[in-house]
Amino acid sequence: ISVIKLFGFTFIINFLLNKWYDFIEHSKFKKHNNKVFDFIFNKHPFIMPFVIIFICYLPYIISFYPGILSPDPSNQIKQFFHIKTNYLDYTTLLDPNVYITNHHPIFHTFLLGGLAKIGDMMGNINLGIFMYTILQLVVFIGTLSYTICYMKKLKIPYIIRLIVLIIYVLVPVFPFYGMSVLKDVIFSSFVVLFSMQLFDIIHFKEKYTFKKIAFLFLIMLFITLFRNNGMQLIIFTSIPLIILVKYERLKNTIICFSIILLSFLYSNCLIPALKIAPASVRERLSIPFQQTARLVKYYEDEISDEDKEVIDKLLRIEDLGKRYNPIKSDPVKNGFNKLATSQDMDKYFSVWFKYFLRKPILYLEATINNIYGYFYPNTSRWYIYYEYDERLKDDNLNYHYNNLNKMRDILSHYGEFYPNIPLLGLEVNIGFNLWLILILITFLLYKKMYKYIVYIVPILSLYLMCFSSPVNTYFRYVLGAIMAMPMLFVTYYYIAKNKH
Repeated sequence: ISVIKLFGFTFIINFLLNKWYDFIEHSKFKKHNNKVFDFIFNKHPFIMPFVIIFICYLPYIISFYPGILSPDPSNQIKQFFHIKTNYLDYTTLLDPNVYITNHHPIFHTFLLGGLAKIGDMMGNINLGIFMYTILQLVVFIGTLSYTICYMKKLKIPYIIRLIVLIIYVLVPVFPFYGMSVLKDVIFSSFVVLFSMQLFDIIHFKEKYTFKKIAFLFLIMLFITLFRNNGMQLIIFTSIPLIILVKYERLKNTIICFSIILLSFLYSNCLIPALKIAPASVRERLSIPFQQTARLVKYYEDEISDEDKEVIDKLLRIEDLGKRYNPIKSDPVKNGFNKLATSQDMDKYFSVWFKYFLRKPILYLEATINNIYGYFYPNTSRWYIYYEYDERLKDDNLNYHYNNLNKMRDILSHYGEFYPNIPLLGLEVNIGFNLWLILILITFLLYKKMYKYIVYIVPILSLYLMCFSSPVNTYFRYVLGAIMAMPMLFVTYYYIAKNKH
């Protein structure tokens, strides 16, 4: 059955892709002399989409005032208010009086916590959280509007720009994440801007003015500041950028290495100087820890007592099999011994490698179970945030929603229902969007336009980083890819039509 499906889908997809490319190559859109379109997309291509999107998001802004808090940002605010959180259990503190850790990027923690503190000092923490939400919305909606504005430069037909604007307005994932107080929202916005700047560099080869260099530099800097793995994305992108793009290669090299150096100094000098504990090493070990947990769950009898001792020093083996969740590594990592020495770690990896040689298929199964949703369209989970989080209230911080419960229920049900709408729901399907990206890359390879792949690398990097993430099919990890899809397809349309 699988073989029949393979050949059947191969034929169907190949047929559809050829028809799609023929349509792109030969399609002609009539020029519309509509005064409204001209006013929105030509005379005011940034500010008018911004205003339209903001107005359409008002029901979400009002209903979910002051912003949607989930566990992570709630705990970040508590850290800033010097309230103990479970993050303290994950790492060894450099100073017992400093409760902030780099489990989440401290730049975001200070920004969010600082504004929440200002609101609290004014007598209303909701006001401080809303100040952050408005800042985030300006960046988020500004990024969406900038993609539409950029289409003017590409001379994209009005009808396509209108479709993109409608997507930003009606697809609920955009307003919901605009209101979700998460590091990933601003981070994702800068990733989209970074991708667009790379396309600009590759295609138009405009002169590197100070303004252009400064804009590119700040975008890359904020990418590293708003996510702890942001530097990985910069490194992933820098290598093909320097190798494949000859235009201004020296300046690109200087910018990339400057950002990497600054990020290194920030993480290894400034943060320790502030006595802020680093993120636990466990955050980088989801893959081997899940493999060991699966081994213990199904083959504990085949593990020697000596090897069990080694595993126990790191992961508390007594209930390790029960804690194992195939699609989420947090329960396993929560048993990590933060006092484990480098020798304990070395011994663990020796044991890990021994059983890898014995059970390679089991190790592969553990990894696939933790990541398959990122490339498998038939699954979806951990989609949007809308529930009220009580963590701040439990610590006497009066964060609360307003009394518009019915409006929140209507919007929440719409948000949850959207992925189930035939065809339209695929817009927010993580696996489906990855395949679209791979198809676009294949098109560029087939046309031997290798340098254009560079501007897709930041988006693809989001998926690559998810393969070592703690949770399977976690939407906010690839939010930047979903935000970038309209822009990617518009540039694909432009490249195909102009055959550059």
